[in-house]
Amino acid sequence: MSEKSVQKRKYILETARKVFIQKGYKGVSMKDIVEACEISRGGLYLYFSDTDEIFLEVLKMEAEEADDVFSVHVGKDATAVDILFLFLSEQKKELLRFKETLAVAAYEYLFSHTVANKDNFLRSQFHSAVKILEKLIDLGIENGEFAAVDSNAAAKNIMYVLEGLKISSLTGGVSEETIDREMMILMQGLIIEE
Repeated sequence: MSEKSVQKRKYILETARKVFIQKGYKGVSMKDIVEACEISRGGLYLYFSDTDEIFLEVLKMEAEEADDVFSVHVGKDATAVDILFLFLSEQKKELLRFKETLAVAAYEYLFSHTVANKDNFLRSQFHSAVKILEKLIDLGIENGEFAAVDSNAAAKNIMYVLEGLKISSLTGGVSEETIDREMMILMQGLIIEE
């Protein structure tokens, strides 16, 4: 793909992201993306075949951006506690601006594709996060930073709490104090007091 094509594709994805945030997943058609991008329908179909494909690429792009932000802030001398704290801090930022994210669209996508596709991107992203957190917790246990806990259960618990906060932020709103309290409880369950 030429550099111009790469840039055009990126532009389409960035524009489509805004449309999905505004309208959700179910409310977006190829026509909406064509109009937002100010390109021809044929121009869009050169890059993508349908809204599913575009949405999955938008999710992947967002996941890569989140990974980049996270890796930039993790120093070489970072401890397991530092890394977990950074992870939870990034989650807090996302929760506080949740209505400005792809959350609604992502849940709509997940619910509309659950039966048809058991191994969808969102589910694999969740399980990947659990595995990463599990390794981080194991490292913290080895280094004496975290209490000896079932690292898989602790990692799943963190992710379930975060998912619950996401749903709560969409349905009724979640205060910063609530987020801080829940994250403090997660940390207290792991960190060994000195």
